[in-house]
Amino acid sequence: MPRIEIKGKSYFFAGSFSTGKTALLFCHGAGGSHRHWLYQLEGLKETAAPLAVDLPGHGASGGEPASEIATYREFLRQFSAALDLKKFVLAGHSMGGAVALDYALHYGDSLSGLILAGCGARLRVAPPFLKACRSGNLPTAMIDYAYGPAAPAELLESARQEMAAVPPQTFFADFTACNSFDCMERLAEIKPPVLLICGREDQMTPPKYSRYLLERLPRAELVELEGAGHMVMLEAPQEVNGAIASFLEKIGAA
Repeated sequence: MPRIEIKGKSYFFAGSFSTGKTALLFCHGAGGSHRHWLYQLEGLKETAAPLAVDLPGHGASGGEPASEIATYREFLRQFSAALDLKKFVLAGHSMGGAVALDYALHYGDSLSGLILAGCGARLRVAPPFLKACRSGNLPTAMIDYAYGPAAPAELLESARQEMAAVPPQTFFADFTACNSFDCMERLAEIKPPVLLICGREDQMTPPKYSRYLLERLPRAELVELEGAGHMVMLEAPQEVNGAIASFLEKIGAA
């Protein structure tokens, strides 16, 4: 399994970087891991060089989870430099999308494109979820909000098992980072072309969040997927992969 050491700590990532293809770096959401992008790692490997990293304190990575989006942004900067990614496409889901937006605001010249799935310019977290995590409890009710009504039972069960393996403190740090994130007034500064993907049944970041981004980002397009919820890349992987492949071709990164 590929790992990389940064400042004395070991971090995990899946996929491999090929110098002959554009690197496509995926960043997961709150309490997640690279596993949320497994369908994209497999389905897009002929189109690009897909990589998915476990953020600090997540999955198989060392380090500690962060309570500020900027900390994850700087980790991605160090990670991309360690892999010598000169110009790449950055994709993020939910909190990972916030990290990607913040990255584009600070290091936009290093990006060929930006992909935001189930994201928004501001990510307020439901107070009961924050309260549960602060008290040391997992926000298990979140599963009911994270997936659309058509999500198969086995996907929901897998999600519950994954959540059970994540310490509540990790969710609390991530939710705190999300809750304080707000780049609504800076969207016009985003330089790279952007692909927005959202599920029509997303209850956590409803489609209006993506439509807001579409209206205010200088170079953006939106794909809304019928029947999918917040975990759109797991619920509708073929449609998501198709949208990403089309976007990469359009921006000359395929």
